[in-house]
Amino acid sequence: MHPQFGFFLTPNASDASSLVSTARLLDELGYDFAGIQDHPYQRRFLDTWTLISYLAAHTRNIRFFPDVASLPLRPPAILAKSAASLDVLSGGRVEVGLGAGAFWDAIEGMGGPRRSPGEALQALREAIDVMRLMWSDQRSVSYDGEIYQLNGIHPGPVPAHAIEIWLGVTGPRALALLGSHADGWVPSMSFVPPEKLPGLQARIDDAAVAANRDPAAIRRVYNIWGEFERNEWIDLLSGLARDQRIGTFILGGPDDEATLRWFAEDIIPAVRAEVSG
Repeated sequence: MHPQFGFFLTPNASDASSLVSTARLLDELGYDFAGIQDHPYQRRFLDTWTLISYLAAHTRNIRFFPDVASLPLRPPAILAKSAASLDVLSGGRVEVGLGAGAFWDAIEGMGGPRRSPGEALQALREAIDVMRLMWSDQRSVSYDGEIYQLNGIHPGPVPAHAIEIWLGVTGPRALALLGSHADGWVPSMSFVPPEKLPGLQARIDDAAVAANRDPAAIRRVYNIWGEFERNEWIDLLSGLARDQRIGTFILGGPDDEATLRWFAEDIIPAVRAEVSG
């Protein structure tokens, strides 16, 4: 296993210029991903898709994803179109983290729907289907869901690479949906601490097997942050990679140059060496 690493950027509007410089530094240092949270109702935040597009234009290699996109405020056909367009423009550097919704008062206040847990799960299931149809090379596609419909729409453009859909979910039914339909899991340490990973991973694996899918083909992404000493970081990350099959870590915390270089030049190589050894 060769773990990949990214950084969790907070889209503060007051830090717009520093976000660009941080993304460029991450790119220079060889980070694999930048994840950006999506809360359109947060007045202090830039729009996530606009920011990702802007940062992609100012970088060369680093890949971007919403961590995670708020489905109730992002119609899946439009989200798919946006992701495919940016994937083409950036040379295949986009993935999609997707969430069923949270902060329902704020979503409703912005004009989005307030969904019950069952409705939110159904919307998530249908959104995966809709997005994949929109990324297909079919001449026209239709879809008759309970929540989303497509009526002879012409999909396109086809993404530059096979965009993955990673779900930010924790509930039993949502994890089963992930195992049977999605490409990856992107939980956060604050909601899913390391000791809870085995049980939730098992739900994903069981659902994958039941759907005749290989559980190993489902990417495991982990948003992780904390204040640890060097050896604590190395032990924690390498242990999660080996024992919990975490293939991608999205690191959070201070984004000053010294910290980012410390991770890139010391912690990350040590973790990779520990895992491969």
